[in-house]
Amino acid sequence: MTLLLAHVSDLHLDGTTRATERATRTVDYLRHLPRTPDALLVTGDIADHATTDQYRQAARLLDLPFPVLVCPGSHDDRAAMRQAMLNLPPTKEPFNHLHQVASAAVLTCDSTIPGEDGGHLDTSTLVWINQTLTDLPPTTPALLALHHPPVRIHHPLPDSMRLDNADDLAGLLQAHPHLVGILVGHAHTGGATTFAGRPLLLAPGVRWTLRMPWEGEPTPHHDQPPGVAFHVLGPDHRLTTHFRAVM
Repeated sequence: MTLLLAHVSDLHLDGTTRATERATRTVDYLRHLPRTPDALLVTGDIADHATTDQYRQAARLLDLPFPVLVCPGSHDDRAAMRQAMLNLPPTKEPFNHLHQVASAAVLTCDSTIPGEDGGHLDTSTLVWINQTLTDLPPTTPALLALHHPPVRIHHPLPDSMRLDNADDLAGLLQAHPHLVGILVGHAHTGGATTFAGRPLLLAPGVRWTLRMPWEGEPTPHHDQPPGVAFHVLGPDHRLTTHFRAVM
């Protein structure tokens, strides 16, 4: 079976018309595709100020006829997101979940440091990733999703706030060859590289697009349309990604 996973990131909902319009446009595009995605993955920074109203707005926008998988970003609050968006108890523990999507497993994990912009996978999360991958059948392809890129993307802003213990993650992934890709957000730019011998795919931003150093002044591309990544996982466990602008 072929898995089709839509991937967006960094909605930064703040109650403004601009943020709402861009998020709504992106969700409507996904809702009306001729083939419904098997799931939508949102890799963090869902709310801009982590308020109850912003998470309630996110819950309304992301009420879709297919599963929506989320992990928190540096602007999010674990407890508020759980309670106001997902109707879960408002606990402060790392937000780590295993999802079965089609024939694959998607691990959404929490790379946030409460109150800080940078990323870190704490010991409990690393143990959870390792144990969850160990418990999966070795024939089940798995994808790992988190907010913070574990590698440099060659822009000083996100590179100053990337995952600070990437070596710990790379080390444990060596024992799990059925982990076929890593999916991240935070950078506000679609991109592709590798990490620990696997594809590492960055979702485009919904709220704004990062201007790279070779594009001129380091200010956001506010005039660029929102973006979506589509990850296709075939029966051969090969991961292919397509990026689309939502006009």
